[in-house]
Amino acid sequence: MAEQNKVARRTFFAGLGLAAAAGIAAKFSPKTAVPAAAEAPAQPQGDGYRLTEHVKKYYRTTTL
Repeated sequence: MAEQNKVARRTFFAGLGLAAAAGIAAKFSPKTAVPAAAEAPAQPQGDGYRLTEHVKKYYRTTTL
């Protein structure tokens, strides 16, 4: 039974080390750049909701 306990403990610590190494690798991996849109989408015609600078300013003031 002592041998089985040692194997389980070794497996646990090996898995823990593998998870730590994967986390470090993910943190230091290069980020992929998201291509920016070439031009802004056209505003729809009509009297509906429009995202204007005034509305954007209001949304910025409501964030904590």
